[in-house]
Amino acid sequence: MQRNYLARPASFANARSALRDRNFMIWESQEAARNDVQAERPPFPTTPSATMRTGATGLTMIDLRSDTLADLPAQTQRFAYDRQAVRPGIVHLSVGNFHRAHQAWYLDRLLAKPGNEGWGICGVGLMDDANERLKKDIFPAQDNLYTLTRYAADGSSTHQVIGSMVEYLFAPGDPEAVLARMADPATRIVSLTITEGGYNHDPATGTYRLHAPMTQAELAEPARPRSAFGYIVEALRRRRDSGTPPFTVMSCDNLRDNGVISRSAVISHAMALDADLADWIEQNVTFPTSMVDRITPVVHKEDAERVNAECGVHDRLPVISEDFAQWVIEDRFCNGRPPLESVGAQVVADVHPYELAKVRMLNASHSMLAYPGQLAGLETVKDAIDHPLIHRLVFDFMTHDVLPILHAPDGMNLETYRDQIIARFSNPKVGDRLSRITGDGRSKLPTFLLPTLATVAERGGDIRRMAFVVACFLRYCGGRDDLGRDFEPFEPHLTDDRRALTGDPVKALTTLPMFGDMGLTPSSVIVEMTAIYAHAIAAQGTLTVLEEVLRVASHVM
Repeated sequence: MQRNYLARPASFANARSALRDRNFMIWESQEAARNDVQAERPPFPTTPSATMRTGATGLTMIDLRSDTLADLPAQTQRFAYDRQAVRPGIVHLSVGNFHRAHQAWYLDRLLAKPGNEGWGICGVGLMDDANERLKKDIFPAQDNLYTLTRYAADGSSTHQVIGSMVEYLFAPGDPEAVLARMADPATRIVSLTITEGGYNHDPATGTYRLHAPMTQAELAEPARPRSAFGYIVEALRRRRDSGTPPFTVMSCDNLRDNGVISRSAVISHAMALDADLADWIEQNVTFPTSMVDRITPVVHKEDAERVNAECGVHDRLPVISEDFAQWVIEDRFCNGRPPLESVGAQVVADVHPYELAKVRMLNASHSMLAYPGQLAGLETVKDAIDHPLIHRLVFDFMTHDVLPILHAPDGMNLETYRDQIIARFSNPKVGDRLSRITGDGRSKLPTFLLPTLATVAERGGDIRRMAFVVACFLRYCGGRDDLGRDFEPFEPHLTDDRRALTGDPVKALTTLPMFGDMGLTPSSVIVEMTAIYAHAIAAQGTLTVLEEVLRVASHVM
């Protein structure tokens, strides 16, 4: 077999760089939904009140409440503001772990700055299930306090008590209390992290599912809402009728164009009830788009016991995250906003460039390391990024394939962002399994990787690194790694017949819908190079081929 792997790639004029973005929305929201279900299981059951208790490690820990804050160990930071003076100005629907590690953390820092006492959070539990009922009991018992442990890439940790959520309401138990808080003039923002399913959005048509059973029930009894949008529309109706200015609806879900999707849901729901109300909302309510980023892993019981021992605090709902955080928010607020830029958030006119940088660099690099890593028998993101060949693959991909064609958003240095991504992948405390990252490549690759591949090919650039990873994806779909171990590839959007096509690289790239927007033919350089790599991986192994890819690519940079 030849060893230069098409050393001088031909130009590829037929590739089109404008690939569909909706695949990103489908995948990101589905990932968030899968993770959120796990993340919301409280690691400890409700227990009787006490001040001191002995933990699983044998250490004495202090119960977390307002009256025990002064007794907390020195390693656990306390908020630096008078919590009694804080008033809810934000109602947050669905208080998940990500919200508590991200938005609530930003607001906790903001409340330490004088003059921001009106930006406390009223958290709302929407779902009537066992996990939410546990939160209903645990949050008030802890005076709505919880600990956040942030881990840096070097393994060091920072422990702090978050106090920004000053009220918690359980909507199924008292919907009127929730509506009253949302209709209160002091409430100026309603934010939400409800995952993709909560948006009732049909990505195929781009419309709100009015015929969903819960929506139909709400439309029949609008004064008894059940969903986020049922509550939002009813609260806005009350504000309109009382002459109260509307609140801003701010989605904080990891969902592209989340403001656009929220606006569609609210107006569609309102239109089905009252056309005049829908028109009032359309004219007066704003729906800023935001981009959020912070790795927030599932907290298992053993994780909670560990961080409680580190903190010296008995917290029944602790949260763990990395120390990196990013929040980019469109500056469109109809009733004032907190000065979040003073605590590190970016308030901008257009979020899209920041979303694009995240998709093309962070998300694509996840795929770049995950497919070869899993085929090579590695298990975690840290395992993969610590392997010198895969580390170089990811670094070179971002440096030589992505950065030359990506416009840097205002205030963002892409080289620094690249280095942050690699450091985050190396974090030993918040690692992710490659088997999760590789799943659903049919939805991920058309948005994360293929647009860059198409653009570089159109410009006659070096596509080796990306063609190699596409070949790894095809090999992954075969369900066997280089060690001869079988696994079940998670590809819910590929039928068995289409999955079988991945054994024939040329046929797969020219017939599978996920590659359809690229206009590939059997003689396309992308097809030819990917086929060579796929056959080489089968014969020689992933890392052997990767070493050759990197060697040859280094001569054409």
